[in-house]
Amino acid sequence: MIHWFRRLTALFAFGMLAACGGGDDDVAARNIVQTAQADARFSILVEAVVAADLASTLSAPGPFTVFAPTNTAFAALLQELGVTKEQLLADKALLTQVLTYHVVSGRVLRAQVPVETPITTVQGQTFTIDANLVITDQRGRTARITETDLLASNGVIHVIDRVILPRP
Repeated sequence: MIHWFRRLTALFAFGMLAACGGGDDDVAARNIVQTAQADARFSILVEAVVAADLASTLSAPGPFTVFAPTNTAFAALLQELGVTKEQLLADKALLTQVLTYHVVSGRVLRAQVPVETPITTVQGQTFTIDANLVITDQRGRTARITETDLLASNGVIHVIDRVILPRP
């Protein structure tokens, strides 16, 4: 079971860091961590990946799809939960559960997104996406996909405007 969990976290960490490099294949092929850290839109996401100890497991080949929340999405989550960024980053178990809920196995481009069909994440729970690219998570909250098909060497990223949450 531990091996399975480590594999899932490896998939997530590699995908998040690769995805943060953007759609340029040359960028995705560089020292991926540096590219992710240089992308201002995802600095809190990168901090969360590091805090959850997911960044050290970058050995998974993928492909997979990452639904990446922006800094604005994380700021809204902090307000919604009534916690500080430091408090959120200190909760490794919660971070791991939430971050792996944003990853789907396989490369799912926008044209291939299954509409109104439950999509299973590597975390194990599902979410749905409607025809307007609105995600509904396990808590009935919604997030909009604001940018699609940012290709990385091991998958694809879709940028979202809200952190999605699994069932507690």
